[in-house]
Amino acid sequence: MILPLPDWATYIVAVLVAIVGVGRLSRVIVYDAFPPVAKLRLMWVNATVNRDGEDGPWTPLLTCFWCFTPWLMLFAMGWFAVGLAVPFLAWAWWIFWGWLALSYLSSMLIARDEPADH
Repeated sequence: MILPLPDWATYIVAVLVAIVGVGRLSRVIVYDAFPPVAKLRLMWVNATVNRDGEDGPWTPLLTCFWCFTPWLMLFAMGWFAVGLAVPFLAWAWWIFWGWLALSYLSSMLIARDEPADH
């Protein structure tokens, strides 16, 4: 069963949530020192290094914002599109990407509220 399409305001909010949420997850995967993700990134780099010890052509996928973010955004958009037909996936999309977006916005706010001597 296909659900009725959301109104235009829902799409605007979804785009904003996706932009900020994808930004947050991209930062976690490509840059942050969170141990499970840092280990995943290191395993990826080790698996994609050439025989000469130089980065291979696939190395930047998990080490470059410009390389990783478009694919993550494609995944987020695809999940949203499938959610138009499957209510459970729609709720899961809003919870997952909304949580990431709100956590990123909160982190940005906290970073700007720290004292200068910290």
